[in-house]
Amino acid sequence: MEKNHNHNSNMEEKEPKSKKKIIIAVITISIAFLGSFFLYVILQFSLNTETPIVVVESGSMERVISRGDLLIVRGVPPSTIRNGTIEDKDGDIIVFDAHGVWLNPPEEPIVHRVVDKKFEDGIWQFRTKGDANSIIDPGWVPENKIFGVVIFKIPFIGWVKIFLTESGLLIPILIGISLLLVISIIYDIYKKDEENDDQNSEVNETHNKDLN
Repeated sequence: MEKNHNHNSNMEEKEPKSKKKIIIAVITISIAFLGSFFLYVILQFSLNTETPIVVVESGSMERVISRGDLLIVRGVPPSTIRNGTIEDKDGDIIVFDAHGVWLNPPEEPIVHRVVDKKFEDGIWQFRTKGDANSIIDPGWVPENKIFGVVIFKIPFIGWVKIFLTESGLLIPILIGISLLLVISIIYDIYKKDEENDDQNSEVNETHNKDLN
């Protein structure tokens, strides 16, 4: 009777403990994913732009910036954006939204160099050009379309994002990794609990033998 009573007690204790551990594991994974979001928000505030990180998806800035490069962008006052010449390619490289500026703009931000600027109707406007392109971009880019100036690049690391996005695997892989982490943690929790139960059973059996 005493052995069965101990076994039932262990089972009753094990269930709430296991549930608590599973909840803690899920919360831990959620915090890990939310941590990436919070890091992005911190970058937005510290770099003064809603788009502090950009992956280059075209070759229009080749030799200086290549497709697959990851760029760090900082928001600056429009008046401080440096103008350059087409020949010298010495203007600032800016990141901007081409919607409302180009006729058929891509969804991703454009990364091009400033080749001319003007102050008109109370706002700064910029002409841009890709270093590898033969012609200047159409239209003037108003200051409210500019995310910022490129201040740093990490070569090639953006290819991971490009491959996953273009192949449609980004969301499935994120979901798969999350499920695997949860399953792995739950398995480890139950395995550890079973090992503890086995040890407790051995201790109880030894104790009962000693009493007998």
